[in-house]
Amino acid sequence: MMKSSLILLFISLALAYEVGVCDGGELRKYFYKNTCPQAEDIVRTIIWQSVASNSALPAKFLRMHFHDCFVRGCDASILLDSTPDNTAEKAAIPNLSLAGFDVIDKAKAQLEKTCPGVVSCADIVALAARDSVSFQFKKPIWEVLTGRRDGSISRASEALSNIPSPFFNFTLLKQSFASKSLTVHDLVVLSGGHTIGVGHCNLFSNRLYNFTGKGDADPSLNPTYASFLKTQCRSLADNTTIVPMDPLTPLTFDNNYFKILKLNEGLFQSDAALLTNKGSSNIVDELLDSAKFFTEFAQSIKRMGSIGVLTGSAGEIRKNCRVVNY
Repeated sequence: MMKSSLILLFISLALAYEVGVCDGGELRKYFYKNTCPQAEDIVRTIIWQSVASNSALPAKFLRMHFHDCFVRGCDASILLDSTPDNTAEKAAIPNLSLAGFDVIDKAKAQLEKTCPGVVSCADIVALAARDSVSFQFKKPIWEVLTGRRDGSISRASEALSNIPSPFFNFTLLKQSFASKSLTVHDLVVLSGGHTIGVGHCNLFSNRLYNFTGKGDADPSLNPTYASFLKTQCRSLADNTTIVPMDPLTPLTFDNNYFKILKLNEGLFQSDAALLTNKGSSNIVDELLDSAKFFTEFAQSIKRMGSIGVLTGSAGEIRKNCRVVNY
């Protein structure tokens, strides 16, 4: 009897792991294996082709996935266009610098030809983030559970109130992530995504010219790095110039972000904030180990990708990622 009970327990645990009970409801590996077996290959092919000709896309897709999940969960609400009656998320200030929507459209169009009405836009966004970042390695560097469905509501105001600001201190960052059931560990690990991409001057130039409102600089910013940034961002009014978040390897997904942090060269106030708490600072130290970072990032982004997902009969499968079905 005891032996039978143990066997049943192990089977239950195995099923729970496979279906992803701990990582987002009914999401699971190879969700489209029977309904659209080519789905993940189609997305990867289109994403890799696009990244091959535009090296800025991995950072854009990673950020798109993050911004999508932090507003109403990972439901592709980030892809919906504004209408005369509604200003959508993509029109909100934090999302104006996103790009790659045309590539998502291309992937969706091909999927609709191959297996119409099956693959959600939300899953395409999650796969695009993974596949674009993985292009440099020519293999997937984290697992994406699938089975998300698409939401029908997208409001710019919700993007503004839910997406963490680059001006946040540690307390606000912790609260923001906790509201999505993510830990301080997830916060630090996912901040490592800043190893690729760029920042606009207006999102950090206060640290150079007017940190406390008295025309001063942020004392926590490396003075040599601050001097360099001043050559790029010449005034508080500059909102067009961009600077790599990782000045050494801006197009390479690696753990260099954490090495930069230790030199007090984190670009945003929210980056520097990770060193102001002992717990998060200790996690930064752990992630100086490259293998540790890749392992932990794979786990944290999997958790992020399960925030508030719509599964089963909830939501819909949009025919066009930019508009809800009619």
